[in-house]
Amino acid sequence: MPKNSPLTIRKMLLIAFLLAGLLPALLVSVLSFYQARTALRTEIKHDLQTTGKAVGEHIDRVLFERVQNVRSWSQLAIMQDMQIGDIDKRLSVFLEETRLSYAAQYISIDVIDLQSTIIASSNPQHINQRLTSPPVWFSFNEDDQPITIYHLQNDQLMIATPIYSDFTLQPIGHLIATFNWSVIQDLLNHAAQHATELALVDEQERLLAQSRNWSQPRYNLHTHIPIQSTLPIYGWEVKLNKEHDVAVAPVHRLGLIFVVLLVVILFFSLLLVRPIAKRITQPLEELIRFVQQFRRPNVIIPPLSGPVEVQALQQTFTKMAADLAESEQQLTRAAKLAVVGEMAAAMSHEVRTPLGIMRSSADVLKREPALSDDGREVLGFIISETERLNKLVTSLIDSARPRLPSKTPLELQSHLQHVCDMLQKQAFDKHIQLSLHAPEAVIIPVDQDQMTQVMVNLIINAIQILPEHGQVAVSLSHDTQFAHVSVADNGPGVPPAQQAHLFEAFFTQRTGGVGLGLAVVKQIVEAHGGTISYSTSPWQGAQFNLALPLNP
Repeated sequence: MPKNSPLTIRKMLLIAFLLAGLLPALLVSVLSFYQARTALRTEIKHDLQTTGKAVGEHIDRVLFERVQNVRSWSQLAIMQDMQIGDIDKRLSVFLEETRLSYAAQYISIDVIDLQSTIIASSNPQHINQRLTSPPVWFSFNEDDQPITIYHLQNDQLMIATPIYSDFTLQPIGHLIATFNWSVIQDLLNHAAQHATELALVDEQERLLAQSRNWSQPRYNLHTHIPIQSTLPIYGWEVKLNKEHDVAVAPVHRLGLIFVVLLVVILFFSLLLVRPIAKRITQPLEELIRFVQQFRRPNVIIPPLSGPVEVQALQQTFTKMAADLAESEQQLTRAAKLAVVGEMAAAMSHEVRTPLGIMRSSADVLKREPALSDDGREVLGFIISETERLNKLVTSLIDSARPRLPSKTPLELQSHLQHVCDMLQKQAFDKHIQLSLHAPEAVIIPVDQDQMTQVMVNLIINAIQILPEHGQVAVSLSHDTQFAHVSVADNGPGVPPAQQAHLFEAFFTQRTGGVGLGLAVVKQIVEAHGGTISYSTSPWQGAQFNLALPLNP
């Protein structure tokens, strides 16, 4: 990618952002002059509907709160004082304090007996008078509490509910709160702004309340909003009117507004485009530097930043770099194994033949009766060294030319016991305790010879690396999918820095080792569809874990 590509992208983004900010503003400016009247009328009507809905909700909330006040007051214990005629005037004092606490919401709050005589009142002059109420407007139950609302009269709305005796649970009187209807009038007056007129009507179009500037609908911008009340109030509506001249006055200022808006948009576009473009292109620049330098050692992966698409691109490049590094390691391992193959092909013919001759010749000389003790010792060295060289050649051939497994069902419990018995002498010679924990039989399809080679390699590695009086533990378990075999010891373990190279060819920790045993083990296990891994044993030594599929 050219070095100036990010700069080119930044310029393109700058132009694109400016066009994206300028062209829509120009288009809106042109179209707005043709659509301003309709759009403005629609917006004003929507504003009227929003105002009407808010006013209706406010009226409903005020009425609902008044009903809840009356219902809750009637259930107070102090209401039982009416049974003794409120002789200590405690109930009247309570009613007066309650009315005063609600400011101008209530004109009076009265408690009457069943004969409509006022027993207690927020207005002391009303006591012992007979309460005259307008006709009933409507009634309903609120949480099983009867509520009666009387017709609106002289800007007063009377709300009544029974008071029940705590002993007989029968009605002993009524609590009547006279709501000041001018509160609703004030609410409409407060909402009547910017030449907006409001009125509240019932289901029969009778005027219940109106703002001061209310007049008959003679304007062409008007609407009505039904009140969705929580009380059984049906058919009430809030009507709204808007003066036409006031409604269309903003059209005259629309041209100036859009010119100013265009200038503001252009200004803010210039301010915002540069940092936005930089936020997009800077991660691309960091990614380019990473791709150019990822072959260098200790290269730092850039942090994820920028838009989601740029982050996805960065993750893809990072994964590609990691895959390339892994492919390189695999090619290196393949190259090593190729070298091993060439060495094995040459050594299998060139070395095994003279080794066999040397071994047979040493065996013949060793049977000579006149041979001295020093000669027998030298022949012993020759025989042991030829055996070691023969094993080395065999390991090279096994690692370079692994054969495909010939799978047959194998019962692992008895097979592991056989391998442990076979290696007990080598463990006994170093006073090493070799134990097997296989509580139940597990049968899997494997190549028996190759599985023997795997277990022998792992156990012999542990025996050879352990000092005297060490421990080697072989265990067998299984789940629904895999048989699990582990070989653990109490030796020094493998340093963390070397664990990643354990299964590489020619890597060894043991002096004199070739480093092919674990590589061969890994090849065999993977050829069976299994896995092998390293972990720390319970004794803080080494532990190799095999997972072999029960049904490959």
